[in-house]
Amino acid sequence: MSSNSTTLYIKGDRDVEVTKPDVTLGDILTLECSDKTVPPKIKTLKIIKFKKAGKKKTEQHRCVVSVLKIIACIHEKYPNIEIQNMGETDIIVTYEEQKTPPLAWHILKTAFVVAVTFFGAAFSIMAFNNDVDVTKLFGQMYELVTGQETDGFTILEITYSIGLTAGILIFFNHFGKKRFTVDPTPMEVQMRLYENDIQTTLIEDASRRGDELDVGGSGTTEPSGSHRS
Repeated sequence: MSSNSTTLYIKGDRDVEVTKPDVTLGDILTLECSDKTVPPKIKTLKIIKFKKAGKKKTEQHRCVVSVLKIIACIHEKYPNIEIQNMGETDIIVTYEEQKTPPLAWHILKTAFVVAVTFFGAAFSIMAFNNDVDVTKLFGQMYELVTGQETDGFTILEITYSIGLTAGILIFFNHFGKKRFTVDPTPMEVQMRLYENDIQTTLIEDASRRGDELDVGGSGTTEPSGSHRS
């Protein structure tokens, strides 16, 4: 442990969620070292102490931790270890005491999301068709080709409906749990972009407010964090 040649590799994700108020390095980092006795000792070092949430409500606390603070925490106990960071330079640590809601509540939320998605998509499609007057367009095309007036239910409407359904399925790249290709779906891509934007905003806001847990006295080891239900 005292050897100058000991190198510790650390890797942390950009966003980490913990379920206990006393956060150790093992909770937020992946460690690797040629000396297998080093990682277990480093994992026990405490880096953050959150305040416990109230008994009757679910609270969430966040803290942004700089990798320099992590390195300083390790060097405080083991000054001879050389540290190589292979992960993020700033880590968002979220502490949340989660209380599992009843199954009925999960079912109700799922039904609500499904209903909003279904009726919202249906309204958007109908609004678009009404805006461009698809019915009149199909009628003119049918009369131009066949010389007869349309009754509103022709091969054009049938193929359009089938093509619209197929196009939606192909675009979103899955039906139920079945995925058509190995590529991520457009919804997954947008969700990842949204998560990255949120994480970047949290890190920049914490840095500007001086709330980031960093070396040089910035931040605090007992963050009150932001609360949300």
